[in-house]
Amino acid sequence: QVHLVESGGGLVQAGGSLRLSCAAPGTIFRLYTMGWFRQAPGKQRELVASITVSGTINCADSVKGRFTISRDYAKTTVSLQMNSLRPEDTAVYYCNAGGWSTKPGDYWGQGTQVTVSS
Repeated sequence: QVHLVESGGGLVQAGGSLRLSCAAPGTIFRLYTMGWFRQAPGKQRELVASITVSGTINCADSVKGRFTISRDYAKTTVSLQMNSLRPEDTAVYYCNAGGWSTKPGDYWGQGTQVTVSS
């Protein structure tokens, strides 16, 4: 079974930090691009950042310089370190596997809520 499980969401003040983690099966993690997408109310789901098996990173302009995506090959997890959070970062954040460019792959987590208060 393919299960992506996110953790680390929560409520923080603007300017604060939060770290999201996504646990993936090793067979998926070691073969596919991993990424984070987010969806705010009334908006389309959008790519936040992704990282390929070889370490190539793609990230949205809106989070560049503030968010960092990384892979832990030993634990088969992908993390999203979010710094300098803004209210507009408020969204449900979803882990994804198998994506290409800005397009998501077929495997999703169930999402974790990130709320940034002003």
